[in-house]
Amino acid sequence: MIDSNMVAQAVPDRDQELSFLAGSAQEALEHARRLGAESAEVSASIHFGLEVNVRNGEVETLEHSRDRGLGISVFLGKSKGHATSGDLRSETIRKCVEKAIDIARYTQADKCNGLAPVDRLASQFPDLDLWHPQALDAEQTTQRALACEAAGLENPDISKSDGASASSSFGLSVYANSNGFVGRRDGTRFGQSCVLIAGEGESMQRDYWYDSRRAFADLESPEDTGHKAASRTVKRLGARNVPTREVPVLLAPEVARGVIGHLVSAISGASLYRKASFLLEAQGQTLFPDWMKISERPFIPRGPASTAFDAEGVATRDRDIIRGGALTGYVLDSYSARRLGLETTGNAGGVHNLVVEPGEFSARELMRQMGTGLLVTEVMGQGVSIVTGDYSRGAGGFWIENGEVQFPVDEVTIAGNLKDMFKCIEAAGNDTDNRSTIQSGSILLGRMMVGGS
Repeated sequence: MIDSNMVAQAVPDRDQELSFLAGSAQEALEHARRLGAESAEVSASIHFGLEVNVRNGEVETLEHSRDRGLGISVFLGKSKGHATSGDLRSETIRKCVEKAIDIARYTQADKCNGLAPVDRLASQFPDLDLWHPQALDAEQTTQRALACEAAGLENPDISKSDGASASSSFGLSVYANSNGFVGRRDGTRFGQSCVLIAGEGESMQRDYWYDSRRAFADLESPEDTGHKAASRTVKRLGARNVPTREVPVLLAPEVARGVIGHLVSAISGASLYRKASFLLEAQGQTLFPDWMKISERPFIPRGPASTAFDAEGVATRDRDIIRGGALTGYVLDSYSARRLGLETTGNAGGVHNLVVEPGEFSARELMRQMGTGLLVTEVMGQGVSIVTGDYSRGAGGFWIENGEVQFPVDEVTIAGNLKDMFKCIEAAGNDTDNRSTIQSGSILLGRMMVGGS
């Protein structure tokens, strides 16, 4: 039982907290200027969180968190020093700035160091509907996690639980720099998950489901999450191997977004200027079928990665990264852009809602189109090289014949090269998973090597 005296997770006063963070950032910038910094940038943030983990009807962990932090980068000429602090008291902020100054004095100059270009800084800050605070106490959160687990255990084929969780968090942050930019951000997030086990001994199978949303009201019910986790787990019972062969492969949305994530890694600035990417000098090249479109959409209301500016204050914008199958641009912050002789794309801190344009077919219709092949619902291992594009990962899923599921599959390997995988994509499904920064539906590849028995 939860102590009834536990208070609810407090909803922060957004305006008051943001004003405090802005004041802390300005205090740091002013101290850096007094100490001789030619330019500086500061990020200050506060995070409130509550998370409950349960297993077999009992609370395993319950965590309330309230974290504050500040990071400052100072520039002495082209030498950079960076320091962080988990304390926002004035004395601590000053010491943090002084540490950054000391580091800069002993750091080698780099001509690409510096703040983002002034003309690229954001000047408009639309409301992206990211702030949906709702006070949840420990008892409510615990009951939600327990309900999720209990729903999963209702399935008679589930043998045990591997845990369920429920969480809520509120985040506020300010980015400011010595060019006069001050940007404020807020966001809430609520989530729940359930992990279940079916079978016994060597036939045991494990799977999960989760949901994560900006607004508590948008979450599916905990019972739905538990039931989905149970259904996914039970479907894996009786999994077997398949002979090694080259066949079409259908990637479920949660696997497809990982493959698109490898594209992002390969076209990110750090990989490019280090010459550690299989897509060096690929801008303008046709990498995908000509119908393929992948877009960055930073202004999606309640989007998981929506923002008006990046981690350097640069204005974000809607843009197509893949259009007509061709790569139209890279993913760059100011530093990597200077290293490459290009301009920042507003991606300091990563991409902002990368969306694979959905096709017209459902996952079931794509299975029928595939005919015979492998539906991959899970991958594991680290067998991906961004340098060469070679891809080899353990996989599990379902064997498909005549467009219908025949049996579950595990302990196989899917292998290929990412360039070839991109080119042999035949269709993108309309079952877009919008819970993550990269949003994709199922993706059908015309061929991959499946290594089994």
